[in-house]
Amino acid sequence: MNRNFSLRLALIAGIVFSFAVSATSFVYAQARRQPPASDQKKNKRPPEGQTDEQKQEPLPPDLVGKPQEAEKVSVTTNLVNVDAVVYNKKTGQPQLKLKQSNFAIFVDGVKKDITNFSTPEAPITVSLVVEYSRTAQRIGYFGSGGMEEGQNEVIRPTAMFLSQFIKPEDFVSVIAYDMRPTPLTDFTNDPNRIQQVISLLLHNQPAFSESNLYDALKLTLVGGRGDSVVLENAKERTTEYSGMVSVPGGRRKAVLLVASGLDTFSKINMDQARKIVQNAGIPIYIVGTGQLFVKKYGDLMDPGRGSNIGGIPIDRMTFLQADNTMKTFAKESGGAFYPVTFEGELPDVLGSINALLRSQYSLGFKPDDIADGKSHKIVVKVDVDGDGQYDDKAYVVRAREVYNAPKPDAASGGKTGGGKQ
Repeated sequence: MNRNFSLRLALIAGIVFSFAVSATSFVYAQARRQPPASDQKKNKRPPEGQTDEQKQEPLPPDLVGKPQEAEKVSVTTNLVNVDAVVYNKKTGQPQLKLKQSNFAIFVDGVKKDITNFSTPEAPITVSLVVEYSRTAQRIGYFGSGGMEEGQNEVIRPTAMFLSQFIKPEDFVSVIAYDMRPTPLTDFTNDPNRIQQVISLLLHNQPAFSESNLYDALKLTLVGGRGDSVVLENAKERTTEYSGMVSVPGGRRKAVLLVASGLDTFSKINMDQARKIVQNAGIPIYIVGTGQLFVKKYGDLMDPGRGSNIGGIPIDRMTFLQADNTMKTFAKESGGAFYPVTFEGELPDVLGSINALLRSQYSLGFKPDDIADGKSHKIVVKVDVDGDGQYDDKAYVVRAREVYNAPKPDAASGGKTGGGKQ
């Protein structure tokens, strides 16, 4: 029996029985940096003409000091935002020169007037959310056959996107999560700060086994209190954040998630996270990790055999549910899900995501004055050639599919309509 075959048998045996990794296999040296003090929420885009070191645009008064709850988004104006990408079914090429008159929005089958419209020329504002946990590290390590550090599976696409696809006029923030989300940098377009983020990920180790995806998405999209920004001088441990929903209009917004889709112990559940994603109306583009691990060992992870990874119960069905979760988040937000098995797929995947990001049209409509707390279906149609016929057969429109009307109790407090969603 040759050495390579023996190594593979040893790896399989370890996964079948426990997936536990001994303390000597990894050196987990990361300690959370003490982040800076601030009385204002962070994750605010600097206004045009200012750098991220200068004074930032103040938040609307209705957002300051009011973190949003999982089951609802605070109503600020009667406007529902819809980001849409139009591309040819056969060629996959985005359509970049459309006008407002080329689009139509239907809600529950009823056509709505488009009141807001902007074209793909606007710069992008992206929050990059990275799963940086021991569980993800172990999955990457075993997936590579022990040939590289496990966290490289999430660091590699993160570093590639930051270094190759962020333009000088764009802004990006980076949030790494394990048991809780930790912002590494606030919105920036400073190449030095971006390199600091990559270096921070490369030269540290994940600190906790938990991977709490839902909590990370909540902080990213609607804000709340979380760890303060790592790459700033630390005086207080936590800071209040406003989330992507408060980024001013006129810029294309999106979330890029690099994750396995596993959620081990978030404070909110899947339904609450899904509603946050629906209400935020911000496309989520996902690079799905852990795919090679599942292809190698998924058949061995029988739900009835008590398989676990580092003591956390995870089996074949857990990974299937994780993939379904990410597909749901991407589809309902108007984004896209790209499961990545091999490193060589990343250039094409990230290139596709970048093309979609830079092809987004921003649409807006005023919803009916309804406060039923229900979900309402959104359909965006396009008439590319302006002949009065929708081109559903030749073109695909990728856009959010749902918005949730406020609940009756919110309406009684003077907040009516669909809200800024």
